[in-house]
Amino acid sequence: MLRKIISVAALAIVLAVGTQAHAAGGDAKVSVVFDQKLPNVPGKSMRGVLVEYAPGGSSPGHTHPASAFIYATVLEGAITSKVNDGPEKVYKAGESFAEFPGDHHSVSKNASKTKPARLLAVFVLDTKETELTIDDK
Repeated sequence: MLRKIISVAALAIVLAVGTQAHAAGGDAKVSVVFDQKLPNVPGKSMRGVLVEYAPGGSSPGHTHPASAFIYATVLEGAITSKVNDGPEKVYKAGESFAEFPGDHHSVSKNASKTKPARLLAVFVLDTKETELTIDDK
């Protein structure tokens, strides 16, 4: 039930707002769809980021700011993900995963070569952060 509520709320955020963010390397479209300072946690904000992959699309390996905790939910299609030394895993629509401060996201791609995929990543991080994704060199 909680997963359904989160998915519906995530979809509502995505449909309500659509501010374009920088496009990280690779061929993913990345848009900030929510940005709010947390009133009860000075210096922290919550940001929602919609990541859209065309069929066969991917993002390069990357990290996020050291202050960032991320909760990602697949909204459409399926996403192949690998964080740190964990295995590659395919997450389908409605499934979620977390990334902790300092994690390395080495694989993030559409699991399908014929259908699009979308995920919503919700960040809790220092308000002063401007770059949400740091691509591998």
